[in-house]
Amino acid sequence: MQTRFFDPLRYRIVQFDQRGCGASRPAGEIRDNRTDLLLEDADSLRRHLGIDRWLVAGGSWGATLAVLYAAKQREAVRGVLLRGIYLAESGDLRWFFRGAAARHPEAWERFSRLAPVAARDNLLSWLAGALAKGDTVERARLACGWNEWERALSGLPAAAPPEDEALRALVLRYRIQAHYLTHDCWLGEGEVLSACARLRGFPVLFLHGAEDCVCRPEGAGRAHASAAGSSLQWVQAAGHDPYHPAMAEAMAGALERYAASGRF
Repeated sequence: MQTRFFDPLRYRIVQFDQRGCGASRPAGEIRDNRTDLLLEDADSLRRHLGIDRWLVAGGSWGATLAVLYAAKQREAVRGVLLRGIYLAESGDLRWFFRGAAARHPEAWERFSRLAPVAARDNLLSWLAGALAKGDTVERARLACGWNEWERALSGLPAAAPPEDEALRALVLRYRIQAHYLTHDCWLGEGEVLSACARLRGFPVLFLHGAEDCVCRPEGAGRAHASAAGSSLQWVQAAGHDPYHPAMAEAMAGALERYAASGRF
């Protein structure tokens, strides 16, 4: 979750880069990099900092982790704030790697053409292999192409080609993303929804862009239905971009309400 949404005068902000990402080392490492270990890392950090209970917040894959963590460590959680939740189901992968093509055909054409014709029916597997083993130029080409597809689904314009350190970070990001997706994030079908059903005893808010084409709105509806007593706020005109003005306003409002009352 982006720290800019939290008022540092009202929140003690704790943010960490998951294994292989950001400032975590080794950068881009995929060995011993699984969902269960990420959840252990989060709670190890909480205990290390001497925090008894905390508000857990996350967006997209971060929302997935937040749900799984809160379901497992309920006694350590004060509340859960989730933006653009990803359910990590087979239908989500089919959507991202084929179904969304109908919404953005030109962007899909560019994305799918990253791979040879024979590999396009199994694009994720091919990308994962190429990002892990390809040469530097090839991996940069694939990472930029994948990023362009995600930006199209997020309603964002194409970005200028990144340089040097930013490009290296982008390559590592998609290497790890492919690593997780090819292993179904080490989650069973419906496991995130089952975790949602265990979110009780604290306030839970789902924020979801009504125009989100990365993590579809129907997923948020199902997650909300599974989490008894939770709240769901549709953010009109927003997609998956956390910085869309409407989403940024919704995030700030939710955190302001929670700081004032302990509820969303």
